[in-house]
Amino acid sequence: MTEKYIKLFNEFPPVSSEAWKEKVVADLKGADFDRKLVWRTNEGFSVQPYYRQEDLAKLDYLDSLPGEFPYVRGTKTNNNDWYVRQNIIVKDLEESNKKALEVLMKGVTSLGFVFNECTEVTVDDLAVLLKGICLESVEVNFEAKCCTCKIAEAFAEYVLAGKWDAKNIVASVAYDPFGNYLLYGRFKKGVDHVLAQAQNLIAKSAELPKYRVLAVNGKNFGNAGASVVQELAFSLAQGVEYLSTLTEKGVAVEDVAKNIKFNLSVSANYFMEIAKLRAGRLLWAQIVKAYEPKCECGCKMRVHAETGSWNKTFYDPYVNMLRTQTEAMSAALGGADSITVLPFNAIFEDPTTFSDRIARNQQLLLKEESHFDKIVDPGAGSYYIEELTASIADEVWKLFLEIQDKGGFLAAAKDGFIQTKVKEMSAKRDLNVAIRRENLLGINQFPNFTERLEKAELVDDALAPTDLTAEDAEIETLKPYRGAMAFEKLRVATDKYSKENKRPLAFMLTVGNINFAKARSQFACNFFAVAGYDVKDNNGFASVADGVAAAKEAGADIIVICSSDDEYAEAAPAAFDLIKGEAIFVVAGAPACTDDLKAKGIENFIHVKSNLLEELTAYNAKLGIK
Repeated sequence: MTEKYIKLFNEFPPVSSEAWKEKVVADLKGADFDRKLVWRTNEGFSVQPYYRQEDLAKLDYLDSLPGEFPYVRGTKTNNNDWYVRQNIIVKDLEESNKKALEVLMKGVTSLGFVFNECTEVTVDDLAVLLKGICLESVEVNFEAKCCTCKIAEAFAEYVLAGKWDAKNIVASVAYDPFGNYLLYGRFKKGVDHVLAQAQNLIAKSAELPKYRVLAVNGKNFGNAGASVVQELAFSLAQGVEYLSTLTEKGVAVEDVAKNIKFNLSVSANYFMEIAKLRAGRLLWAQIVKAYEPKCECGCKMRVHAETGSWNKTFYDPYVNMLRTQTEAMSAALGGADSITVLPFNAIFEDPTTFSDRIARNQQLLLKEESHFDKIVDPGAGSYYIEELTASIADEVWKLFLEIQDKGGFLAAAKDGFIQTKVKEMSAKRDLNVAIRRENLLGINQFPNFTERLEKAELVDDALAPTDLTAEDAEIETLKPYRGAMAFEKLRVATDKYSKENKRPLAFMLTVGNINFAKARSQFACNFFAVAGYDVKDNNGFASVADGVAAAKEAGADIIVICSSDDEYAEAAPAAFDLIKGEAIFVVAGAPACTDDLKAKGIENFIHVKSNLLEELTAYNAKLGIK
């Protein structure tokens, strides 16, 4: 920096944080700073409206470089590249091989073969599935509902019998018996059996240094409604359970650690997700180091990030593309080693050629047009992201230690501690969705008024949580679900009802002050359209009588009066009397005269503090929609 610029900076003396806050408080004109500007997160800490360099003084990891312990800045030294994974649901081996070869020509660098049926995959099967695929040029991954060990063994045998250089094979199998314990509620043949299988897989992968056979499917926590902190804390605790139990069996800690891949979900919480991945690497490195591996390189956390399903919807499904795009950005900026963008329609049908293409290209755009893969740790130096990283790490560590105090991951699962924590958080988030403190575009806010689900009877599976609970389960299980389900059930019920009956119509009786009337009619239209009702807005009626007459002529099932608080005292009772119970009468707002209106028999009021889900459930019942 030249001397003239240094002198320019000298003309502006430094401003303290106290001075900044004094200025902000003055501009708030009496409003409480904390209530107005401080964000109280689900993660257990508060986020300030701004951060400054002095906030980073307490952080002790900032001097580390990319690729250096504790890897908060990433495990790579010169780029931020990641594998672009596309999942292929395997139903027919030859067809899946054909699809794999096609997508490899379209930018994919990682294949995820997903077996949703219980099938014992043999070496011969893999020869068909992987025919023509150069395993040294692409990452290969396997997920299976069962028989995962058989797949893992078969793949190792297949590779070692081939002509590939084993040290260049990058692959993984999602064998996660401890995670499955929370999904199924039992170990089919006991803990000792799964540990013996894990030992066997680790031994067979010894000649394949980049083949990972153990998974920590933390995405199951995120997809069940867990917070960012909970997903990471439970995932780390699960990883430690593998480290502890297998090292006690005599397996070297570096052999266990190098075989673990963390499969994490990514939510819409953009900056929080970036910080989550950074905090995860920081904490995992410290945890593994405590086991005294031979090399610090064994402390690297390998993360596959997958766009979460909790916030995805089958109404207005194209909005899912917006959600997955920001989630993919978070994963890339956070330094994920590989990323799967789930197709926008994956929650309710098998992905199509179109949806697969869009999902694939979302990542390719981040690489080839936005160059996210060129800069190591893009979030470094951001006061906000660095502070979020530290805050998440602190809260995760507290929860992690709480789990350890209970005896570790399995003990905490048997005690129901993990399940209770997830249920508490999911209930909190469900309430936030119900009162629109957490928005799901197209579901509880700004629905597509004209959208109709033509085949409503085909989406029943999408309306139920994932329940894999075994008949002989010994614990309460984790059940991934979507936050939109409750609202979707309401709207599906309306769509099914409307196939044989007239679709309910909510009519806006706008009268009086046009500014208040239009604002409230737009709110009310949005409110009732969430349940799939037809809505009719109006520009204002000369009188209440005219509005009621028009509503009756339109065949309204619900008549919503929209006016100013002052005018409601006379207009609402007048409309109520004219309607004579021929339609459900609703007042849009919470006027000061509410008690007086209730005394006159008016029961229904909608406003910004309404529990949208409860209110619409009640209206469905009144209309006879089940």
